[in-house]
Amino acid sequence: MSTGSRYRKFNRWVLLCLLASMSMSMSVGMAHAQTRAWLDRDSISQGETVTLNIETDQGGVPDYAPLRADFALSNQSSSRQMQMRNGAVSNTALFAVALSPQRTGTLIIPALRVGNAQTAPMQLVVTQAPVASRDSNALAFIETDVDVTQPYVQQSVGVVVRLFFATQLASGELVLDTPAGASLQRVGDDRTSTREIGGRRYNVVERRFLLVPERSGPLQVTGARFSGQGVGGFFDDFFGRDNGQLSARGPDQTLQVRAIPADAPQPWLPLKGLQLRYTAAPRQGRTGEATTIVVEATANGVTKAQFPELPVPSLGDSAQVFAEPPQYDETFNGGSPQLKLTRRYSIVPQQPGTLTVPGIGMEWWDVQAGQARTATLPDLQLQITQGAGGIAAPPLVQPAAAAAAVPDEALAVAASAAVRPWVWPALAAGFALLWLVTLVWGLSRRAAGAQGEREAPRVVGTHGSRYSSADLRRALDVGGLDEVVHILAAMAGVDDLDAVMAKLDDESQRQALERMQRARWAGEGDVAAARARLREVFRQGPHWRGRAMAEKPVLDPLYPG
Repeated sequence: MSTGSRYRKFNRWVLLCLLASMSMSMSVGMAHAQTRAWLDRDSISQGETVTLNIETDQGGVPDYAPLRADFALSNQSSSRQMQMRNGAVSNTALFAVALSPQRTGTLIIPALRVGNAQTAPMQLVVTQAPVASRDSNALAFIETDVDVTQPYVQQSVGVVVRLFFATQLASGELVLDTPAGASLQRVGDDRTSTREIGGRRYNVVERRFLLVPERSGPLQVTGARFSGQGVGGFFDDFFGRDNGQLSARGPDQTLQVRAIPADAPQPWLPLKGLQLRYTAAPRQGRTGEATTIVVEATANGVTKAQFPELPVPSLGDSAQVFAEPPQYDETFNGGSPQLKLTRRYSIVPQQPGTLTVPGIGMEWWDVQAGQARTATLPDLQLQITQGAGGIAAPPLVQPAAAAAAVPDEALAVAASAAVRPWVWPALAAGFALLWLVTLVWGLSRRAAGAQGEREAPRVVGTHGSRYSSADLRRALDVGGLDEVVHILAAMAGVDDLDAVMAKLDDESQRQALERMQRARWAGEGDVAAARARLREVFRQGPHWRGRAMAEKPVLDPLYPG
């Protein structure tokens, strides 16, 4: 055999060895690039999180949808790397996701698809989180206060949850589940403070809830849960002493809900206390003018949604009563909800004399004493005098009532004028000479008056009653809204609010009046805000179309219009 032949055989043998070696390297590389998944722990307590890791050589991303049935997902991350293994190129990806179990027990991590491959199923054991107390010196614990353990059906129960934690939090979630057979809503904002317990300083977050039982019998209130991430120190992270996770669970409680008593008043109003009082109770009034009465109700153990409206007193034909929408103020007092309600009533008397306004009353059930009670206000006695000019407060008084409010003297003058029409021609002839003199004087005075406008001119109403911008400002500050409308109507010389707005030349003033009407009668918006807007736009008085109508004429008319 020649040397060349032996050399060629040797080269073929080397090539075959190299090919075999590369094939084995690629197999090993492929074997190392399988799709696999693992958990950093196989047992946790409820409220803690576990990290699921997935390594794959597939080009796609994992489908996490099957996990959402039992877990809440957070902190998803991914990374890819390329490396040489035994002479072969390996391209792998690592995915990680934090899982928060939604229930206890043995949970199955289902197989997850990644590209054309899928992971193997796994098990995770979730145990009930231990209930820590302030005596346990734990990093975090929860206390829950319920203001009543034996409530009635539909009684408001205040629930206060306090979270204590002795570290700084990077994130966290505090949850109180709604019990079966009751409604639960969060009330107000969280309150924060610090306390020292057992020589350890804790941050405290206080959260308030309102629980309303819907049926009688035992009511199971599951303890509140907290899970969060603390801000660990440098040495904690360096030595791996903890992973910064915090969790806590409050104790479960069982309430015994009592049924509505058979002798309870209707509508059913369970309260700890109810007080009614007058904050404005006038003793005088005038026919055709609004007199304002303000009633305040303070109820302990109820919210705005549960409290009925204060009733409106009925005065028959003696007066008309118009109630403004109530104003509410909701607070918490010692863990129990407290409501303060204020309502204004506008009384428009129709005749002079003594007007008795019956005090309103409300029936309620005392949940502490277990008996029915009634809160009442005393009657008010108003001495009503004849209103000046007999102008009713528009648009409250109907045309028939307005006509009835006109004094008898005014009717007598009108009748006398109707039966003696010859008086006016006689007066015209008698004052012809006087008219020539006063015309010259009036023209000179008008020219002087045109140089400047009066800031607050007094105006003449349709029946001779006089009001100024100062009167309007006083009514906007301390009077009722009906009085404001009445004064504006008199200043404009019209009979109703629609006519007032037609006379106004300022769009902002018209809009403020429309806003006030919507707040009073349609319940759209806040009455107090509407009143404040009226004060703002009418600070300099009303702006009428044409100044002549708002000012007293320089010359008294010789002939009635």
